[in-house]
Amino acid sequence: MWSMEADKAAELIAGRLQSYDFTGRVADMPFRAISPGLREAAVLMPLVWHGDGATVLFTRRTDHLSSHPGQVSFPGGKLESSDVSAQAAALREAREETGLPESSVRVLGSLPEYVTITGFVVTPVVGLLNPPLLLAPAADEVAEVFEVPLSLLLNRDAYSRHDYVREGVAGQYLSLQWGKHTIWGATAAMMWMLADALGVVGV
Repeated sequence: MWSMEADKAAELIAGRLQSYDFTGRVADMPFRAISPGLREAAVLMPLVWHGDGATVLFTRRTDHLSSHPGQVSFPGGKLESSDVSAQAAALREAREETGLPESSVRVLGSLPEYVTITGFVVTPVVGLLNPPLLLAPAADEVAEVFEVPLSLLLNRDAYSRHDYVREGVAGQYLSLQWGKHTIWGATAAMMWMLADALGVVGV
């Protein structure tokens, strides 16, 4: 499936996103429901459709940032008053962080909103990109841009679960290793949700 032509893949992925029946029992546990007072945010989950296999583009945040320094993440951030939608916010943030033009992203749909442990309700927007990519990462925010094979990220057995206790409440978070990079927390959870939405690798 993941070596098929981009147009065919885009149609299939968009269909699966639209019909995804989210149970709330994937990714990290316990599941956090949407509640008043959460801050709205959006991320772009960029699928890069190479001829020899699809990848997913991630960024690594610079070490001096006050929020989540050094962590692997998707391009994204808080919704601004000028954003007409979560999709618009995700595309704007991706452009500001990586230099990726909005016009180069084929939006396929969104995953269900994800509530982070830090009080954000995040809309994960899935987009397809055709290489080559002409990127210009923002040096003050992005230390590195890198790609990970989609086939690995869609293998739900590749994820590890880790126990934690926060404010007396026990839970778990997910992580996945790619070379020197550890993809974990909300980023890993949203990637796991995409794997759940798309189904078994190769189908």
